Amino acid sequence: MRARYSPLTTGSSPSSGPTTGKSGPSALSQWKADVPSLVLLATLGAWLGFANPLLHLPPAILAFPLGLAWIGLRATSGRRAFKTGWLAGTLAATGCFYWMVIPVQIYGGLPWYIALPCPALLAAVMAVYYGLFSLAMHHAGRFVNGIPLCLMAGLTWASLEMLSGVVLSGFPWMNLAAALAPWPFAIQGAAIVGAYGLSGLLAALAVAWLLCSTYRSALILAVGLTLGLTGFGLHRVTTHEAGTAEFMVSMVQGNVDQSHKWEPDLQMETIEQYAALTRQTIDNDAPALVVWPETAMPFYLQEPGPLSDAVHSLVRETRTPIVTGSPAYRVTDMARGSYVLYNRAWLVDDAGRLLGSYDKEHLVPFGEYMPLKEWMPFEKLVQAVGDFVPGAENRPLRVDTVALGVLICYEGIFPELAQKQVDRGATALINLSNDAWFGDTSAPRQHLNLTVLRAVEQGRWLIRCTNTGISAFIDPVGRIAARGTQFEAETLSHSIAPEEGTTLFHKAYPWIGPAIYGLTFLSFVLVGLCARNKRKG
Repeated sequence: MRARYSPLTTGSSPSSGPTTGKSGPSALSQWKADVPSLVLLATLGAWLGFANPLLHLPPAILAFPLGLAWIGLRATSGRRAFKTGWLAGTLAATGCFYWMVIPVQIYGGLPWYIALPCPALLAAVMAVYYGLFSLAMHHAGRFVNGIPLCLMAGLTWASLEMLSGVVLSGFPWMNLAAALAPWPFAIQGAAIVGAYGLSGLLAALAVAWLLCSTYRSALILAVGLTLGLTGFGLHRVTTHEAGTAEFMVSMVQGNVDQSHKWEPDLQMETIEQYAALTRQTIDNDAPALVVWPETAMPFYLQEPGPLSDAVHSLVRETRTPIVTGSPAYRVTDMARGSYVLYNRAWLVDDAGRLLGSYDKEHLVPFGEYMPLKEWMPFEKLVQAVGDFVPGAENRPLRVDTVALGVLICYEGIFPELAQKQVDRGATALINLSNDAWFGDTSAPRQHLNLTVLRAVEQGRWLIRCTNTGISAFIDPVGRIAARGTQFEAETLSHSIAPEEGTTLFHKAYPWIGPAIYGLTFLSFVLVGLCARNKRKG
């Protein structure tokens, strides 16, 4: 039964309480939340819920969709719902993207007065999704209530997150599920419905708690989802069989200064830094594989010469294969001297040969290539080489019995890329990254949390090797088995187990996205029909 008065709508409370089976006004009706309070609630939920260097409270993330939904349900018009939701989303995203100032100003060479607004500009674009969520809740809340309204909130949120992963190159950085990555039990739902689907469940949970004092069905859903996600997560984490972890891997975190990394005079020094740490970890841990970060070698490793020879000699000397990042090229027209550039991960076998490679498929706009470069007032952030092009038809790199599905840098935030690598036979995932761009900000922590979700979705060990941190070994249920220190030149070693089985998410992946989009569309078609019938009546 729909309550005659909902605390989520505007207007004053009637003298008689809502018809929810209890006397007196609901708990929420006693808090007459004004618009600034709801904007603040959503904003603080994002700031505290997503990883940050000051205070990270993972469950606070639920306040983000809760506040946005409340804004929509209390708004007096669809336009006001969108504008207020957009404002809350802009403030929330600005706090999560503030770190953009560092790469834009320091490495992009722009003055501070241009770099400072960049986080807010990106946030304003991303906040369109949050404005749309509030708008959707405004219209849905006029015709449905209780559990159906909560489910529509979840479907809408999941659909909008999926769209954020593909529109304008895709940037699904503020994934709700990633906020809970420090609590592995809380993200196990990603093994069934993926990170986007889990975010939808969290949004539905937030709205259910919002409505629980008004609708008994919402309370039942809130308690059920909380117990279900927690119980399933605890069971999966405590009963997971990791297999026999006998393949020892060592990562080398070079901690090379990004400002000087590409200077030719320092290239041999960079090699010597990595070589010394590599010999140290081989002596101490006897790994079957050594991993270096994204573009650890700031030159063309495929070209013969003193720099490449030094790397090949190291591998032959230690008889230990290395996976390392390096820029690469492919000649397209020998006569004209035309070529294309790649951000590549090389596998150098124990004989010093370049045995395999992976070329980054999802490139960073303004960092690795310049969209609309003729209109841009600055050059791309990676200045040592030209524009990269995306790779294609990449396959896992095979070392002994392990097939390594490679993800370079922020490819780790896109579920479809890890899915593709496991489809092609990857028994473990490896993420080479260079988070030196971000300094000591929220970004490396947020990036790590997003990458953790790929391990859970695919049920694979994930080896995350970075230049300055945060390097980590992540097990198939998202636990950090070993973690490095930021801004330290160090090594990190751990044994992993190749995994052959696949998760339910991996098996159902081709249908999950279309199902979410389809159900979302259908639910709003029904709302539209209800609205038309009401107008006719």
